[in-house]
Amino acid sequence: MALSFSQTSFTRPNHVLGSTGSVFSTPTSLRFCGLRREAFGFSPSNQLALNSDRIQFPSRKSFQVSASASSNGNGAPPKSFDYDLIIIGAGVGGHGAALHAVEKGLKTAIIEGDVVGGTCVNRGCVPSKALLAVSGRMRELQNEHHMKSFGLQVSAAGYDRQGVADHANNLATKIRNNLTNSMKALGVDILTGFGSVLGPQKVKYGKDNIITAKDIIIATGSVPFVPKGIEVDGKTVITSDHALKLESVPEWIAIVGSGYIGLEFSDVYTALGSEVTFIEALDQLMPGFDPEISKLAQRVLINPRKIDYHTGVFATKITPAKDGKPVLIELIDAKTKEPKDTLEVDAALIATGRAPFTNGLGLENVNVVTQRGFIPVDERMRVIDGNGTLVPNLYCIGDANGKLMLAHAASAQGISVVEQVTGRDHVLNHLSIPAACFTHPEISMVGLTEPQAKEKGEKEGFKVSVVKTSFKANTKALAENEGEGIAKMIYRPDNGEILGVHIFGLHAADLIHEASNAIALGTRIQDIKLAVHAHPTLSEVLDELFKAAKVESHATTRTGDAKIKLNTNQEDQRGGDDGKQPSVSEDLKDISTKPSSFFENIYVGVLSLLSRIFV
Repeated sequence: MALSFSQTSFTRPNHVLGSTGSVFSTPTSLRFCGLRREAFGFSPSNQLALNSDRIQFPSRKSFQVSASASSNGNGAPPKSFDYDLIIIGAGVGGHGAALHAVEKGLKTAIIEGDVVGGTCVNRGCVPSKALLAVSGRMRELQNEHHMKSFGLQVSAAGYDRQGVADHANNLATKIRNNLTNSMKALGVDILTGFGSVLGPQKVKYGKDNIITAKDIIIATGSVPFVPKGIEVDGKTVITSDHALKLESVPEWIAIVGSGYIGLEFSDVYTALGSEVTFIEALDQLMPGFDPEISKLAQRVLINPRKIDYHTGVFATKITPAKDGKPVLIELIDAKTKEPKDTLEVDAALIATGRAPFTNGLGLENVNVVTQRGFIPVDERMRVIDGNGTLVPNLYCIGDANGKLMLAHAASAQGISVVEQVTGRDHVLNHLSIPAACFTHPEISMVGLTEPQAKEKGEKEGFKVSVVKTSFKANTKALAENEGEGIAKMIYRPDNGEILGVHIFGLHAADLIHEASNAIALGTRIQDIKLAVHAHPTLSEVLDELFKAAKVESHATTRTGDAKIKLNTNQEDQRGGDDGKQPSVSEDLKDISTKPSSFFENIYVGVLSLLSRIFV
């Protein structure tokens, strides 16, 4: 359970709770994770209803949202609705929005023209992690020196290609079924067919099915982007969609693009015995990563492996293999556009990013014009039309809006939209959303890179500091013989604000969340450095990172601001000198709501409140 407190502190009472005489005001922003607020009688418009010594729980009702009267020139919106919320697209973003909508009491439908789970589950993050799990084990078993350091002797490791492919496919099927069953169990209507916007608050799906809703979310995702001049045959010239089926393991494969997708597939293919050639348009590999992390990652993930690369070049033409001839790749200089080289390889993987899937959505019916295929939205994911005004009751989340093309970002945006349509304003901080590349070792990041942070500091007039720690100093990493890696934090020394954290090393993708949550909650370094981490664990890499940061002495620490009194001595445990049990209001009235006292507030607030409710 978790408590989220509003920015105003608890005030004195207006309702009596139980027979103890203790009183408190109802905090309208109190949330119980996993439990509906309505179950505890908390809502923005209703106080606790009391009958003698018992709490009367209010009946669950759908949140009433008023429909817009704007027609946008396509007819008046309907006066009554089939659903509170319709979601077009049942990927990870749509699924997250649907589940949160049901939790909020909205009658919800989700439309899917392909299969539930979208790209992530069927052709992206999920099956790729299955392949990467195989590559990680193969890489470890093939490293004779590594195994001998543990005193282990392992014979030559091999693999069954079809068995590996089946593992990826079975995982995707399992997760897809889980998502489908979770929505059905909660009462989400899953409608089959291609969905499009017919007009204000009106959607068409399938051939001629028309339904209405108070609010509509577009969550149609993206597809692999294939540059002009590249001919994809699905066999020798492939995208990530094809590669995840692992129909073959070529001896030599060129990977066009060295971002997340390209790096992960290079890890898979080299572990399974392929030679890899990267083709990158920019002057350095791994663009988008922090430069220092990229440099180290290249030394570990690329240089020792069967990988070579061409940077600063475009692949202007790629011809699939046929009639016994290899795949031909024509390269030109990215700046001068002069011919540079021609490669002959067994296969080519196009990993040049993804393009939004927004064609055929009926956006013209609400006067929306895409920008490079992306649907324009504001910070609250509200769709903006061709005149620069908001389209009432229409939202777009995930890859289709281009803000941050990550599955968990889409889900977070969907949840944010549901919060808004049910009466609670919410703006998602995209700088707090982490990202990860699941190579061996992994790379993860959140917030700004060092160059980005320094540019921001110059514009806004503050200093930027950087601190780093090594996995070589971590006991758990050394026990695993995985000491290669660093963690790096960019921060403001004047106030302790965390601007960015980047990790390269064992389980980096799991470690990043402490930093991302700190950014999301506004926790400063001077507070989080006091947190305790279990020993020996990899989490101590971040612990050392926070402790190594030098924050100026005048920067305030907020942990000490909490006026809460923890019941740790015998007098408090028995209720004080007079033997009376402290009231709820006395426990809660002085809780500071500042972010840095968040965990202390949770501990005492939950214990005090729940003991009064259920006893």
